[in-house]
Amino acid sequence: PGAPCHTNRLINEKSPYLLQHAHNPVDWYPWGQEAFEKAKRENKVIFLSVGYSTCHWCHVMEEESFKSKEIGEIMNKHFVCIKVDREERPDVDKVYMTFVQATSGGGGWPMSVWLTPDLKPFAGGTYFPPEDGFHRIGFRTVLLRIAEQWEENKDALLESSHRILEALRQTSEICVQGQESPPPSKEVMDTCFQQLSRSYDEDYGGFSQSPKFPTPVNLNFLFTYWALHRTTPEGARALQMALHTLKMMAHGGIHDHIGQGFHRYSTDQHWHVPHFEKMLYDQGQLAAVYSRAFQISGDEFFADVARDILLYVSRDLSDQVGGFYSAEDADSYPTTTSGEKREGAFCVWEAKELQALLPDPIEGAREGTTLGDVFMHHYGVKETGNVDPMQDPHQELKGKNVLIAQCSPELTAAKFGLEPGRLDALLQECRHRLATARAQRPRPHLDTKMLAAWNGLMISGFAQAGAALAEQGYVHRAAQAAAFLRTHLFDPTSGRLLRSCYQGKDKSVEQSAVPIQGFLEDYVFVIQALFDLYEASLEQSWLEWALHLQHMQDKLFWDPKGFAYFSNEAGDPSLLLRLKGDQDGAEPTANSVTVTNLLRAACYSGHMDWVEKAGQILAAFSERLQKIPIALPEMARATAIFHHTLKQVVICGDPQGEDTKEMLHCVHSVFSPNKVLMLTDGDSAGFLYRQLPFLASLERKDGKATAYLCSNFTCSLPVTSVQELRGMLSP
Repeated sequence: PGAPCHTNRLINEKSPYLLQHAHNPVDWYPWGQEAFEKAKRENKVIFLSVGYSTCHWCHVMEEESFKSKEIGEIMNKHFVCIKVDREERPDVDKVYMTFVQATSGGGGWPMSVWLTPDLKPFAGGTYFPPEDGFHRIGFRTVLLRIAEQWEENKDALLESSHRILEALRQTSEICVQGQESPPPSKEVMDTCFQQLSRSYDEDYGGFSQSPKFPTPVNLNFLFTYWALHRTTPEGARALQMALHTLKMMAHGGIHDHIGQGFHRYSTDQHWHVPHFEKMLYDQGQLAAVYSRAFQISGDEFFADVARDILLYVSRDLSDQVGGFYSAEDADSYPTTTSGEKREGAFCVWEAKELQALLPDPIEGAREGTTLGDVFMHHYGVKETGNVDPMQDPHQELKGKNVLIAQCSPELTAAKFGLEPGRLDALLQECRHRLATARAQRPRPHLDTKMLAAWNGLMISGFAQAGAALAEQGYVHRAAQAAAFLRTHLFDPTSGRLLRSCYQGKDKSVEQSAVPIQGFLEDYVFVIQALFDLYEASLEQSWLEWALHLQHMQDKLFWDPKGFAYFSNEAGDPSLLLRLKGDQDGAEPTANSVTVTNLLRAACYSGHMDWVEKAGQILAAFSERLQKIPIALPEMARATAIFHHTLKQVVICGDPQGEDTKEMLHCVHSVFSPNKVLMLTDGDSAGFLYRQLPFLASLERKDGKATAYLCSNFTCSLPVTSVQELRGMLSP
């Protein structure tokens, strides 16, 4: 293509999403004072558009409306237009999404909101088609009507925006009521289990009909519920629900059987046809969940899926300096000569393609059987395509196949007269050939923005998998990423985290001219990652940094009046509300995770005021936890950990000694949700000894590696055998 016809201010930004819009005929501004002052000076409505670079419907609205010269002229004439990358600025996104959800009953991206010059919202929605249709008003019509209303009824709109903001301020407030204490964990856990059990899909797993999201927070809750109720029918059901869901997801089309990793969500009940984008936060959480499933069940199937996810992230989402990229797009060009991107084009197959790639006859199978026959049967491939037209409204997948493992290996092997062991090798050869062929297709867009919070989730995934699967390479990769964060997303002068950095043109790491400061979720997920990395590596410097960041989080975000943490710092006049997230969704909300972080921090430091803070958070969310804990399964899980008290598992031994390694392997192989691990090696000058003086009284017994189980810094009798240690770890 030739030089673009238009270039706007977004060309100076670092965000891949904002750069995607830098050549729209719309006079876009980034979020900031220049745009705000223009709106006030010219007394214009602000049109705020929020999205992210791998968002399918964001691409659609850009193609239909923001690339239209005619619509661009309407926008430029009547509005000051601002673009926001929701992944860079979750604070801005959350304020206006709260408004859109409250006024329209739904939400999503792209988010479209109209604001007064003082940033108060008065109208909003999500995706708008460009022109009026049977069921939806068109974007052009909305723009012209709002411009007309601003000219004729400005005072009414201003009054309306003021009322709306006050109502949002009252309804979104989360604070402790009177002398409220943390809710009782048994009731919260039982109610959450019952609510999940009622919404559970007995056939296909998951917790809705469609669309179906992976929701690691639900699975982590069920694992903890099982661990605390192992001998009961409810405990057995909790475990069955979690493991069945994980198996069905891994067999489904939401799992990329050729390129590894998981897509965003399934559009159907069967985990078959996904929305094809791949997000870093899903990979990080799912790697950890599948590792826990392996810990609990001993089934190598789950370990293999965890390895599959980490292979994908290492290969496709990793920066050469050590950080992790944010996402891969759903849309791509079907061929190198295509003029239009299609959703899923990189991942789907026609039957004739597979037959051409896999023509080899299989020796020893039923006569005439080819590799293609076996592969197509096993993965549900049909000559006419296997995608239900109901899941493909734009007919982008017509005649295509999304691979889904519909048969067990035993059934597929029996159908073609093969040994089950041989089938695995044949399918692996097929997948390898398809991966080679797929590599020739144009790749989807890669969002090379690196976010502290999502890197934290991915570090946890690598660290927990490394510990549970006894794979030191994963622990090293987690440490490399943590070192990247310390170099590129931490300011040692102020002691604060930064939100984001970016891959530069020469593959270097770049920062914005004015770096975005870290939000609560950045601190919470990085602190969790550093605790996980310490337990996997036993390198005390990660512990020291985690505790520093916890102190900084308290200083920047704690609400001393209503308790719990705000999502963003005080002092930004452009943010109309200071919110506290109240729902565990695709990612757990920060206050949910921070309860467990605070309990872990107290165990590693002896600062018991962190235990008090954890209780105050639970008290602030007490009403929600008792009525609808299914909205906060991670916080419900943390309620149980708070009431059961974390156990400190202390191993005294030489880190290089085989007896010490055996004990550490034992601890890592057992799923125990209410423990923290620490290793003491006799170095009284070490960080842990300075934090926890009681460790000096613990010593090796008979010169062997020795384990102690401590609660509130009071320790059990020492044990030196792995069998005794395993018994200690069971609830």
